[in-house]
Amino acid sequence: MTIATTTTQETSYPAQKSLTTSNRPHLERMAANDPASTHAKVVELVRRDGGVVLTGLANNDLVTRIRKELKPVFEVDIPDASGFFPATTRRATGLLGFSDGCIELATNKLWIDVANEILTSTCRPWYGEKRAHFVSKPILAGTFGFQIHPGSRQQDLHRDDSDYHLPQGLDSCMLGLLVALTRTTAENGATLVIPQSHTWDSERAPKEEEAIPVELEPGDALIFGGNVFHAGGANKTKDEVREVVGLFMCKGFMRPEENHWLAVPPPMAKKLSPQVQRLLGYGISPPAVGFYRYKDPMEVLFGVEDEETVRL
Repeated sequence: MTIATTTTQETSYPAQKSLTTSNRPHLERMAANDPASTHAKVVELVRRDGGVVLTGLANNDLVTRIRKELKPVFEVDIPDASGFFPATTRRATGLLGFSDGCIELATNKLWIDVANEILTSTCRPWYGEKRAHFVSKPILAGTFGFQIHPGSRQQDLHRDDSDYHLPQGLDSCMLGLLVALTRTTAENGATLVIPQSHTWDSERAPKEEEAIPVELEPGDALIFGGNVFHAGGANKTKDEVREVVGLFMCKGFMRPEENHWLAVPPPMAKKLSPQVQRLLGYGISPPAVGFYRYKDPMEVLFGVEDEETVRL
């Protein structure tokens, strides 16, 4: 979930064909409960198109439960100071800390199997003349709830994995699961996606006319790579509120080798200088890796506000 954007002059590329062109890149739709919707097929489509829609991934009872659990959190959210999220958008984070429904969603077998297939890393280092084999499975990069009210403007098209400053590859270091909690249409701000944009090089800028709205019914899900250009759409309706939950996985090695937050917990770290606190990982890696409730943990935990404080 990238927070900041920078405007630069980019290389000019031809736009893709119009929406009415039959051969325009698009995302396939599959029924989540169809035996043919195997994790291998989902992985194939994500690697080919950048994403896929799974209809009926969450049943009505699960959707209702999640909406009930997120409601009080949405009600106390304050507007985003950075401007990346419209002031009419309400947000929730740390979902697995208070939502049993989101825990159920995060452990959905099809989703886990797809994430493991795409994001699991292996290495075979030498120790002398003996070779070891290690497997690192993905972990949650972030869990987010969004409630988009009428009047919300469209986000800028962006790639989520730009947070990690990594070279682009066909398989991203991230994978997203976006689940609709209410009916999602082009009019009320359905997520815009540019299919196959995960194959673009880093010099190509996204254009509005290349994006398509991904319309979903409650319980439908969009799985997409972190290197796919996408954006939350504008809610142009007068009275429809769009609610979605986003669960994002990243490669399991994307964290410090040592768990500094257990070795030097906040009460101990508070006695140290801001420089040491940041060396321990309490700060943010811009644009947004390591935030807490859309704030810099250094400010939240230690009251530190200096030239390195990140404003989200």
